[in-house]
Amino acid sequence: MKTYLVTGAAGFIGANYLKYILAKHSDIKVVVLDLLTYAGNLGTIAGDIDHDRCEFVKGDICDRELADKLFAQYQFDYVVNFAAESHVDRSIENPQLFLITNILGTQNLLDAARRCWVVGKGEDGYPVWREGVRFHQVSTDEVYGSLGAEGYFTEKTPLCPHSPYSASKTSADMIVMAYHDTYKMPVSTTRCSNNYGPYHFPEKLIPLIIKNILEGKQLPVYGDGKNVRDWLYVEDHCKAIDLVVRQGRVGEVYNVGGHNEKQNIEIVKLTIATIHKMMTEHPEYREVLKKKELKANGEIDIDWINDSLITFVKDRLGHDQRYAIDPAKITNELGWYPETKFEVGIVKTIQWYLENQKWVEEVTSGDYQKYYERMYSGR
Repeated sequence: MKTYLVTGAAGFIGANYLKYILAKHSDIKVVVLDLLTYAGNLGTIAGDIDHDRCEFVKGDICDRELADKLFAQYQFDYVVNFAAESHVDRSIENPQLFLITNILGTQNLLDAARRCWVVGKGEDGYPVWREGVRFHQVSTDEVYGSLGAEGYFTEKTPLCPHSPYSASKTSADMIVMAYHDTYKMPVSTTRCSNNYGPYHFPEKLIPLIIKNILEGKQLPVYGDGKNVRDWLYVEDHCKAIDLVVRQGRVGEVYNVGGHNEKQNIEIVKLTIATIHKMMTEHPEYREVLKKKELKANGEIDIDWINDSLITFVKDRLGHDQRYAIDPAKITNELGWYPETKFEVGIVKTIQWYLENQKWVEEVTSGDYQKYYERMYSGR
């Protein structure tokens, strides 16, 4: 049996990964470590925590005493580190928080793993590591910076972050690799493109657009909306991480992309059109609308769900123009490929949100409302 420490598993990608590995592997035990900050929701994974195969610990990855205690108690085989402050806008507001969590938190986990996993010293002076252990760092394509109209990020692309968020993730990636180079620690890293799917906190583009449509609000789009992102369905990403943790080469970085390049404005318009189409074909979905206007025949009107909801707002500081990932390495080495076309994944995502409004209401607390007003009012 393999025992995992999965940090940040009450967040979006971490929660989906937790559900994926528990469903796929019967011979594992998972300990979740999460501080439950604004984007972490224990309710997302409450059904997965059975105190047998899955246990939950509320705590900070920066807490050395706690990390050492958990490693001593559970003797982890794998660490999968999702825990991070992850929103660019928030990093512009408070850079220091991102540096503390994303860099020092990662380094603290690496040291805790080193103290637990090293079983001796080799003749060459390097540590000898317990057999079969792995520290996996979950990272982002934003560490590479911005692309022009053509080309793709590969694992050989120089790191060139532009925001406090991406700079903190770049630093964490480099610390992870430094522990491999210095101590021969068994590590791996994945760098993904923009994820979308269930359980996504509604400060990010797609869930924010869905939420605002259902509430009859304007849809804020930065700048001219022509910034390009590569979109990856979250379950496809989870499959990639699982493959790399178990089969990926030690000391390697693997890019994980979706082959779904879209301008932000395309995403917004497609989401509007998809919601309108779904509510036309399935009128029962109209019941979740917060804005309810009735037609003469008594039906809930959805004619207002159109592109007129879009409002362009002042662009984000240092907004990267284009991200696009080449996942050839993980495809060639491990046989992974993005299975979900965007046009399929967006329907699955919207359907999940329409059918899980209780979850959305739980995570969008008063703190979220204050943040939303601060970010978008007056822009």
